[in-house]
Amino acid sequence: MLTAPQLHLIKATVPVLKQHGTTITSHFYRRMFARHPELQNVFNLTHQQTGAQSRSLAASVLAYAEFLDQPEFLSGMVARIAHKHASLDVLAEHYPIVGENLLAAIQEVLGDAATPEILDAWGAAYGILADIMIGVEKNLYQAAPWEGFKAFQVVQKVQESAQIVSLHLKPLDGTSIAPFKPGQYVSVRLKTEHMPYTQIRQYSLSDAPGKDTLRISVKRELAPQGSFDLQDGLLSNLLHDHIQVGDALDVHAPMGDFVLQERGRPVVLLAGGVGITPLLSMAKAAKTSEVHLLQFVMKKADHTFRDELSALQVENPQVQVTVFYTEVGADELLGIDHQDTGLISTEKLLKHVPLDADFYYCGPAGFMQAVESILDDLQVPAARRFFEAFSPTQDFKVGEVQLQG
Repeated sequence: MLTAPQLHLIKATVPVLKQHGTTITSHFYRRMFARHPELQNVFNLTHQQTGAQSRSLAASVLAYAEFLDQPEFLSGMVARIAHKHASLDVLAEHYPIVGENLLAAIQEVLGDAATPEILDAWGAAYGILADIMIGVEKNLYQAAPWEGFKAFQVVQKVQESAQIVSLHLKPLDGTSIAPFKPGQYVSVRLKTEHMPYTQIRQYSLSDAPGKDTLRISVKRELAPQGSFDLQDGLLSNLLHDHIQVGDALDVHAPMGDFVLQERGRPVVLLAGGVGITPLLSMAKAAKTSEVHLLQFVMKKADHTFRDELSALQVENPQVQVTVFYTEVGADELLGIDHQDTGLISTEKLLKHVPLDADFYYCGPAGFMQAVESILDDLQVPAARRFFEAFSPTQDFKVGEVQLQG
């Protein structure tokens, strides 16, 4: 329990966190990994190299400090982080390690400005947050259809487009697959002789629940030719080039709070690039009478799930798919290969979808920012917006997070 003076001290440190937050969190990760190198088997080392994880942690700490006395505004952030932690098998015993190194990083970066009183206040605040996270994650583990990582066999591999390949996965132990929620993801764990640490990545489930396999669809990310350093795209390139039918992968139970919630409104699904993967699962599973899926791709070679989406519209007339190409080739026909052109805009949204809908969107950072700006302009309430980012969140919009999933 925080005392009133401790709460005051934490609130007073918010400007310092804004100024030094990323420096503190970057130092924290370096410090923790030096003392506990085994944790590099859990954390995404690519995000460590790019600084994305440090920025995300700084944003979450800042949000926690700002809204510590208004916990209702933190529930969405807590849920999203808890699902990610559960997908990595983060355990209760990890929290004291994180707390010790985070407080030490604050002291080492801020020096004399980090008084014993401030450190005590942050220690108490961290203890409260750790207890909350441990409790939420315990519930996720108890509800999961299997414990930890489980061996699955690749039973089919399909090239969906120039950049995306699908892997169909079946449990090696012969058990059936429990239902998951449309929009959720699984973690895949890989280790090769060229990698110093096991690495884990999350991939959205791209098919509807109820099948005898799980399907993930993986975009190939750029990586140096022939390099097995921990660079962007290492695991995606391994899955594209080295994992074949018959191989086994360690797969965690489905997690994620970006899930379809049918609430009696039309559903609008906005997909940028590989963001189509969780939204396709939603489109296939939706029972509502009106589903609008807008898919934005660069060109025909990048048009993932083209035939599958065409078949979906025939099978489920309530689903309307509109495909946009940014680059149109001379032999590509409007109305056949695609239905519109260009990037997402307010005009395109007004043209193709109803505004009294629930909006789900997923894609690269620029696409997500554009959608947010458009929905702001159209005054779509936060309660009707749901989204997933395929990278660590750099800015928690805390006042809205509790409504996002």
